[in-house]
Amino acid sequence: MLNRKSGPIYWIYVWLPVVVGIAVITTESTEFFGADHTSGPLRLIYEYIFGHVADARWDIIHHYIRKSGHFFGYGFIGLAWLRAWWFTLTHSHFFTDAMLALLGTALVASCDEWHQSYLPNRTGTPWDVLLDCTGAIVLQLLMYIFMRIFRPKQLARAA
Repeated sequence: MLNRKSGPIYWIYVWLPVVVGIAVITTESTEFFGADHTSGPLRLIYEYIFGHVADARWDIIHHYIRKSGHFFGYGFIGLAWLRAWWFTLTHSHFFTDAMLALLGTALVASCDEWHQSYLPNRTGTPWDVLLDCTGAIVLQLLMYIFMRIFRPKQLARAA
């Protein structure tokens, strides 16, 4: 663990995962990552693993792959935010850090959907923001359960 007084290196260690996560989301929010461009490559991978799939069935599978990407991608962004706040606000409770992490995740998700609403092959929908935030909540809840079971002293740090 880095010393809290180690200056810029510490802050990079703490916040770089959030910045990288936002950069990944920003990249995936382009026209190039629209459903019309991801269907072919994802189908090749899927069919390599599971075998041939009919077009109508593929449309459904592709939809669920993309929505799972939202859920887990933003779930991990939520964990990156949670980690950053946990190390930054050293005397706060888990719930405070989780709420700040959810707020950061919701802000990124909202900006992402707003941006996509201006692209010709993308749609911006509040349902995706809800899915993104649900992913963040679920993964943060799993982290809380993990810490409650395996790291109770860290979880109970004094506020």
